[in-house]
Amino acid sequence: MINRQLILLLRTCITIGICLILLGIYLHNFNDTVAAMGVKGIIISSMCVAFGMALSLPTKMYLTFILVVAETTKKDQPE
Repeated sequence: MINRQLILLLRTCITIGICLILLGIYLHNFNDTVAAMGVKGIIISSMCVAFGMALSLPTKMYLTFILVVAETTKKDQPE
């Protein structure tokens, strides 16, 4: 897998993770159906947030690491 494809995959994971976090917040705060479900509704909304964080946070760190390494190698090369 080349770097562009890897970066695209990581950005897609970040986007999906952020969308899941926002979905969990929406379900917890603004959806009466999930609130009426009681504990099961809380579990559903918290699982959306948990999976979203699991997708987005480590991916952000790895993507930042790749971009920093690419920038330092670009600076080290003589022009």
